[in-house]
Amino acid sequence: MDGKHIEELTRQAEVFIRQCYAELEKSEAETDHRILAVHEEINQSGSYTHTKEELAYGARMAWRHNSRCIGRLFWQSIELIDGRQAETEEQVAEALLRHLEKANNGGRIRSLITVFRSGEDPNQRIRIWNHQLIRYAGYPGDEEHGRAGDPASDEFTKICQQLGWQGTGGDYDVLPLVISIGNGHPYVFPIPDHLIQEVPLTHPEIERFAELQLRWYSVPIITDMQLEIGGILYTAAPFNGWYMETEIGSRNLGDTGRYNTLPAIADVMGLDRSSNTTLWKDRALLELNRAVLHSFKQAGVSIVDHHTAADQFVRFQQQENEQGRQVSGRWSWLIPPMSPSSTPIWHDRTLKEYDFSPRFLYQQSPVATCPFH
Repeated sequence: MDGKHIEELTRQAEVFIRQCYAELEKSEAETDHRILAVHEEINQSGSYTHTKEELAYGARMAWRHNSRCIGRLFWQSIELIDGRQAETEEQVAEALLRHLEKANNGGRIRSLITVFRSGEDPNQRIRIWNHQLIRYAGYPGDEEHGRAGDPASDEFTKICQQLGWQGTGGDYDVLPLVISIGNGHPYVFPIPDHLIQEVPLTHPEIERFAELQLRWYSVPIITDMQLEIGGILYTAAPFNGWYMETEIGSRNLGDTGRYNTLPAIADVMGLDRSSNTTLWKDRALLELNRAVLHSFKQAGVSIVDHHTAADQFVRFQQQENEQGRQVSGRWSWLIPPMSPSSTPIWHDRTLKEYDFSPRFLYQQSPVATCPFH
């Protein structure tokens, strides 16, 4: 371990401990004692271990700093599941399934993060290959069979098949978990059916909407980002909030590069698709998002509409301002993908992206480098 790395890690650790302990209202003596202990640990081992309290609060800070998230008003509510004792692929999979069950919570979605051990040792580095814990397979199709499923999952689905998993070839096959440690072979773990909570989509007024047999899963658990806290990188730290309806309606189901359902919805509604000037896409998109909100509420599953979410983000900005903290925000991600100009975020030209820590970071997907890709 070179001296520059030790020096930089020590600096990052101290900055985090001081900020974390100040926000937790710990005494100066307690803060200095902890910093001294961290210095000694880094000098002896080249790294240091977060306490459970530091890990939990660091994860909350990372959510607070996430410039692309509109739902940060509730940053203090995310609960930590400490998964740092998991050593095998099987133990990681078991922890992920516990996260899924606890997050679903019978429909009353709970914000959770499971943090596995840090990734300093490349031979022990845990990687979750999935983009989200629940995600539908994608099948490009061929001359005999048309395309099915989620185009965003085509590559990963192929890898799962090469690892021995087989789906039905339909639109809503839930992909298995794929987990590897170090340079070891990836292992496949199917998700038990009883843990998969899905919501069939119906419309409060358009009876024929149900004929489309659309559905979506209840909770978005991001599994491919890494968490950085005080210079320590956790390469496996899946986390979730709950859905905003436009994520499902406008993007997952509405995008032309995803499920591309707007033409079928327009036809069910009897809309004229002969010209863009009929605004059939807008009308179909609106009713699709209404169906998502209606169906999730009927099923008792937590969800928020984009207008409420935007108002909540403004409240978050106000709270942070009262605390004397800057808000990092990427405008293009925070404006909702439907009717953005009708939300207060559209008119906010003060948003600026900052490189705050702790933070969630993108990392290269194992899918891109696997030998049988």
